[in-house]
Amino acid sequence: MHHHEDDHDRGLSHDLPRLLDRRRMLGLLGGAVLLGTAACAAEETPASPASAPAAPAAGEIPDETAGPYPADGSNGPDVLTESGVVRSDIRSSFGSASGTAEGVPVTVELTVTDGGAPYRGAAVYVWHCDREGRYSLYSAGATEENYLRGVQEADKTGKVRFVTIFPGSYPGRWPHIHFEVYATLAKATASAKGIKTSQLAFPEAACAEAYTAPGYERSAAHLARSSLAEDGVFADGHSLQLATVTGDPESGYTARLNVPV
Repeated sequence: MHHHEDDHDRGLSHDLPRLLDRRRMLGLLGGAVLLGTAACAAEETPASPASAPAAPAAGEIPDETAGPYPADGSNGPDVLTESGVVRSDIRSSFGSASGTAEGVPVTVELTVTDGGAPYRGAAVYVWHCDREGRYSLYSAGATEENYLRGVQEADKTGKVRFVTIFPGSYPGRWPHIHFEVYATLAKATASAKGIKTSQLAFPEAACAEAYTAPGYERSAAHLARSSLAEDGVFADGHSLQLATVTGDPESGYTARLNVPV
């Protein structure tokens, strides 16, 4: 329920240790053993564990790390307070930046609900890597860009839609999109504390098909060496985070996910 707003911490230094400790406990109970990550995958590997987070209410989408590249003010840059961040098409940079992320088109549709009812007026901030596996504002070659980041306000049905590209794959992580849910658009664009931080996972078949497109060669190689079952975030369960994907590389894809908060 969205009145649990104060229970969710988006900060990197607090979020990552709690996440790892929760997954370690699940591993002791028979869950999947987590893989260590490297390079960009460092986003899910903390230096030392702390207290475990409270488990989400039954049916809620799981809480996940925002990683080290959120650009929400918790770890360096903050795009949420910048003019232009509220947009549906996030393929190009905004403000003083001018680059465009190339890749297979994807329309991402998230339906936010609270207690089973559409969460009208909630705001969702999404971000993800480009087809080379780089995060704008952080990764070498993309530090001057802010593409693949944007905010939308949920309509009366609780839906938000983003036009983007199919994210790439990099060592240690399964293809995914990060997102944060805020109670209102005003809170999102003021970098207030969100009510949910989670991630969307892509089905293997869609990833393999999308990565046949030009520019995804490295992503295809990384995908061949990874799996959802071994991913550092999704290994303990991804049933509520696996998107339904339709389409093809030529015409583009649509990825849909319900987001109960």
